[in-house]
Amino acid sequence: MYRLSLEKKCGCAKKDPTLDEKLAQTFSDKKEAEFAALKLVNHMNASWCKKHRFYVNEEGEEMQIVMEMSCPNEPK
Repeated sequence: MYRLSLEKKCGCAKKDPTLDEKLAQTFSDKKEAEFAALKLVNHMNASWCKKHRFYVNEEGEEMQIVMEMSCPNEPK
């Protein structure tokens, strides 16, 4: 069984009321787990504060969402 996990919870993660539910999911198919993790990461990168960036790192049967602590400012 594959599952999602979040390496560290930033303030935005703590404020998201659906995050724990999404992380509690399990998947029998690796591709399905990868798709769910990428979908979640895209949401996090697009909708949250943008002080961090998130990406997926596969660790065995766990799709770990990793947070970069500081990001360079994007050009305006």
